[in-house]
Amino acid sequence: MEVTPNVSHRRADVSDSQALRDSFALVGKSGDEVPRYFYSYLFLIAPEVRPMFPVAMGAQRDRLVAALGRIVAEADDPDRLIPFLQQLGRDHRRFQVVAQHYEAVGQALLATLAYFLGDAWTPELQRGWTEAYSLVARTMIQAAEADGAVNPAWWNAQVVRHEQRGFDLAVLTLRLDQPMAYQAGQSVMVETPMLPSTWRPYTPANAQRADGTIEFHVRAVDGGLVSPALVYGLRQGDVLRLGAPVGERLTLRASQGRDLVLVAGGTGLAPLRALVEEIAQHGPYRRVDLFVAARDNHGLYDLAALRQLAQAHPWLRVTPLVGADAGTFDNRSLAGPVLRSGAGGGRSFYICGSSAMVSATVRDLAGAGIPHDLLHYEDAR
Repeated sequence: MEVTPNVSHRRADVSDSQALRDSFALVGKSGDEVPRYFYSYLFLIAPEVRPMFPVAMGAQRDRLVAALGRIVAEADDPDRLIPFLQQLGRDHRRFQVVAQHYEAVGQALLATLAYFLGDAWTPELQRGWTEAYSLVARTMIQAAEADGAVNPAWWNAQVVRHEQRGFDLAVLTLRLDQPMAYQAGQSVMVETPMLPSTWRPYTPANAQRADGTIEFHVRAVDGGLVSPALVYGLRQGDVLRLGAPVGERLTLRASQGRDLVLVAGGTGLAPLRALVEEIAQHGPYRRVDLFVAARDNHGLYDLAALRQLAQAHPWLRVTPLVGADAGTFDNRSLAGPVLRSGAGGGRSFYICGSSAMVSATVRDLAGAGIPHDLLHYEDAR
């Protein structure tokens, strides 16, 4: 269900939105001090919201600045801004945010701007920011309320199997407590009970199943928080929380029915295997070439399952890329072996893996003449 905010979609007054951008740019010169002040002020006036946030606030501060920057940048483009705010409102349901919390956030925002702008904080600017935040809060609240009528704030997912497929890699099979409608290629936010209020995105490695199970492929990130907890600390019977599915860039809808070339590095295999399963279950069948890259044979952790899929479905061809074929440390592009195989000819390319592999492969595929609208990818996995 999509909410239509009770706000005008007219183009905002350029001078007003420009004033917001100029003042935000001025505040931004103070760097990390800005979000630190904001959260200190927020937790001071509304201490009850502190448990909604992770203990380590670094990533959260970055997300705040990024969200504010996008809101200010798109103030004149409601067709882009409103859907972004609606998704923010839906996402905040998993933190148990309710309407009254938005008032405290607004107070903290205005206090932060006033503190860093000093004498530049004029009554006109205060009025402009107050009106802008009112629009933001109203849009997010309405979207959250509409979503709450059809979806839970989160899904509980019990671990039914935890398979260690390598020192730093595990395949998790979870059973949801209630149905979740999602498309292959979408991601969900995951919270482990070992790290309350700390969420990270993962993409299911399977299409929807009748038994309500969902599979994640997780590699422990050196220095990370959630991924090591999932790989090393999770046990059968533990219960995770999952947020609502989001994203469109890696779904089949983006391919518009074309034949596919799927390029996976490491656990970037997960969403691409889900695409294969969705085609197998629901069609329409099409030619699919799946390239799976790893540094060595141990990295081909799901090859047995992929070969079973290829044997069952003649439209699927699986090609492992190991060692030199998978790219060197300095250049992780997989475009070479993919193009040498003859894959191309108006097909849609999906690329998923590390940020280095994805950016290098996309660059080289585009350089070889593959149109950008046929290249589908997201950031690091």
